[in-house]
Amino acid sequence: MKKLTLALLASVIPLCAVQAAQVEKCNIVFLLADDLGYTDLGCHGSKYYETPNIDKLASEGMKFTSGYTCGPNCAPTRAALMSGQYGARTGIYTVGSTTRFDKGNLPLRSVDNVQALPQNVITLAQSLKRAGYATGIVGKWHLGSKDCHPMDRGFDEFFGFLGGSHSYVQGGGILRGRTEVSEKEYLTDAFGREAVDFIRRHKDGPFFLYLAFNAVHGPLESKPEQEAHFKSKPPVGGHHNAVYAGMDASLDENVGRVLRVLDELKLTGKTLVIFSSDNGGVGGYAREGIQGLDVTDNAPLRGGKGMLYEGGIRVPYIFRWPGKIGAGSVNDTPINGVDLYPTLLELAGAAAPTNYTLDGTSYLNLLTGAALPARPPLFWHFPGYLGGGRGTWRTKPGGVILSGDWKLHEYFEDGRLELYDLKNDIGERTNLAAVHPQKAEELQRQLHAWREQTKAAMPERNTGQNTPAKDKRKKTPVKDDTVE
Repeated sequence: MKKLTLALLASVIPLCAVQAAQVEKCNIVFLLADDLGYTDLGCHGSKYYETPNIDKLASEGMKFTSGYTCGPNCAPTRAALMSGQYGARTGIYTVGSTTRFDKGNLPLRSVDNVQALPQNVITLAQSLKRAGYATGIVGKWHLGSKDCHPMDRGFDEFFGFLGGSHSYVQGGGILRGRTEVSEKEYLTDAFGREAVDFIRRHKDGPFFLYLAFNAVHGPLESKPEQEAHFKSKPPVGGHHNAVYAGMDASLDENVGRVLRVLDELKLTGKTLVIFSSDNGGVGGYAREGIQGLDVTDNAPLRGGKGMLYEGGIRVPYIFRWPGKIGAGSVNDTPINGVDLYPTLLELAGAAAPTNYTLDGTSYLNLLTGAALPARPPLFWHFPGYLGGGRGTWRTKPGGVILSGDWKLHEYFEDGRLELYDLKNDIGERTNLAAVHPQKAEELQRQLHAWREQTKAAMPERNTGQNTPAKDKRKKTPVKDDTVE
């Protein structure tokens, strides 16, 4: 009888241990860079920029080679991450109002842009908070001002700024919670400091930390010692700007600070760390005839921030979770910003909000080595114009669908189609719409059906009577038009 009891205990204890392990929730640290291009990391091919900590993160986890954002610039990407919904549902397509650029003589009247996260959105932070997570955001919000504060949208704590850009060396306008404070430290370092502090205070977990760096977004302000270091290095390809490289290096240093505190507190094995960027890098414009400021280069991808070509929406995506994600693994399955919400809900063992649409697909099984069934297509909807300076356009009204290796662009002004086989033409140089008309028509039908399903607003023909009133805000100088 005693032997039988011991045998039963031996069989029950491992089961209890497994169940306990399943109950213990994984911490989540989501690191989001700003305007960091696809090739702006050493682990993504740069021979000029220096990013040893992020490179190490990739070597210890999984790198997705086809990671995408939901928009070509800041706000739509952040809205999708927090809402789990495409811009066609939230109405957040771009930065600022649709009158940022003069549209009086253009063929289409842009759809009015929503500038704050709608109140009917149930945020990722709200869902994780309900699941028992402490929630904190450090850095850039950019989803509304005081009427849409992150602490009203599911975050317990906030340190950062609400708008789209901020000086790295002029410390006014930073909020701790709802109170403005003066920050004297270089801003990327300050954000790293606050992130480390959040982790220390919540080490008993579970916690969700959203560290939204403003690096490497303009203004271009590096620490002097970093700039001096890169000035001594010869340029490699389109990577040549010493100030930008210094900002990239500071970003990497503070990613390293976060990783080290996880090691110190023995939280590394209990924490999923994700690193990505909100859109492509500010570069690749000159090759497109766009008179912008090429700070970096996204080659071999076409274009850059503000464009629906790969250079504007394909970004680094790295995941580390020791013991669950294979070290040094690479995955070429396309994933998108809207996929993050359902993925983290599954990770947390949390139910999706009721009567609420999530557009994405959980890729948790991909992280642990399984395969997804054929993933649904990805969609982009941009019903407006985005200037590139001096009368050029980074993006005109249009939509995009990515299905497998095929990517179709549809332009609303004239119905023009561009079809690319990304497997053989990652640079989107050979338009195959005339070569494969049936494939183009098939994807166009799917794109139209998706717009109908999401009730996507479409631009109207510009009659001159429906032109928006002139925006009376101070205009951004032409030379800075590519910033947003």
